[in-house]
Amino acid sequence: MLLNDDFLLTTEWARRLFHGHAEKMPIIDYHCHLDPRQIYEDVHFSDLAQLWLYDNGAGDHYKWRLMRANGTSERLITGDGEPYEKFLAYVDTIERAPGNPLYEWSHLELRRAFGIDLTICRANADEIWRRANERIAAADFSAKGLIRAFDVRCVCTTDDPASDLAWHKLLADEEAENGFKVLPTFRPDGLMGIDRPDFAAYLARLAQVSGVDVTDWESLKAAAQRVDYFHEVGGRLADHGMNSFFYAGAAEDEVAGIVARALAGEAPSKAEVDAYQSALTLFLMGEYERHGWTLQLHANVFRNANSRGFAALGADAGFDSAGDQPGLVGQLALLLDAANSADALPKTIIYTLDESQYMGIATLIQSFQGGCRQRLQLGCAWWFFDHFAGMKSQLTMYAQESLLANFTGMLTDSRSFLSYPRHEYFRRVLCHTVGEWVEMGRLPEDEAYLGGLIEDICYNNAHDYFGFFE
Repeated sequence: MLLNDDFLLTTEWARRLFHGHAEKMPIIDYHCHLDPRQIYEDVHFSDLAQLWLYDNGAGDHYKWRLMRANGTSERLITGDGEPYEKFLAYVDTIERAPGNPLYEWSHLELRRAFGIDLTICRANADEIWRRANERIAAADFSAKGLIRAFDVRCVCTTDDPASDLAWHKLLADEEAENGFKVLPTFRPDGLMGIDRPDFAAYLARLAQVSGVDVTDWESLKAAAQRVDYFHEVGGRLADHGMNSFFYAGAAEDEVAGIVARALAGEAPSKAEVDAYQSALTLFLMGEYERHGWTLQLHANVFRNANSRGFAALGADAGFDSAGDQPGLVGQLALLLDAANSADALPKTIIYTLDESQYMGIATLIQSFQGGCRQRLQLGCAWWFFDHFAGMKSQLTMYAQESLLANFTGMLTDSRSFLSYPRHEYFRRVLCHTVGEWVEMGRLPEDEAYLGGLIEDICYNNAHDYFGFFE
């Protein structure tokens, strides 16, 4: 039966570990793209199409990509189509998506958020639409209500250094009432974009909130110390999007010259961009280490491949793909070594969209362990890899090259309040994998030991590693 209680749990040990241990654990969603304003305002939703597909310009671009592959008109994806039409277009898409994680996720969302166990198909569409919208109309079905319903204890959003974090501060005041934390994550894309035409305008905005007039490299670093402010508001994480990365060590006076020329309106060369981004990354890593933060590096993305689509809809609209930068592991090795040599290596999680680099990254980070438990980690199966095979591959590589029992587990990386069943999906894959190892004789038939390991990976490790509750 589709998505029965034991789906993905193919051994007796997998079933025992999931139902006895993983299923009951709360959630820490330490990387997502939810809007803190929507959480604070406890938004309610109009219908299933808004929740599933498109909400005032934002939405789940996993779904958008799949709908385009099914020939769906953009009017029914990001356009002005009627909500029910959009819903039907997604139903038609899912019917043709066996094996795609969205097939399983969407059914899980219906079951867990709405109590609907129907197969997503045209024959059931009217009933799904009616029952889901009846539930959406209930007073307790809201942004906060969904977070509580999935037992989420902490949500970490993704935030620009120039943000005033006003919504996070308001949410901090009502933590006890809400029953969960909402914490900011420092995401310095704007700071890194010295080659972007709006770089000077971005620095002016940063200067306004930081109180530091950015006129040179030293004042830029002073303004970038918004890390202090994020820390005061509860931030304990940074997130760097390394679409591609080339390490280029440079003296301080060289970097100062690059910044001066950029502020004067001169376009930097590729070598100058690499030198600036390397220097700024090292500086920020030192700040993260000083504050006891964890740095997340999201690497190997090819952004906005469809220039026509990007021009029409902008970023994060489904036009990104997995990157394949040759030699990335070597570039990361240079960065980690430089940070380590300067006593500026924070706890670090490295994610990649090139699965062929798992071995290189997993073994590289073992060269820089020490000082705390699992200082460096191979990040969970991310984005295009967060499906059954991708999760199992990442778990296997982590176990083979490091200490799986220290892993901080899953995240949603999502803009949707319905995405929390992805944690359940991960936990089922985790128990499936560990259960297989028990059946193969690779692990002892010891439920106290294995259950503790599962509970740690699902929740306890993230609780202890990031320090959100200290």
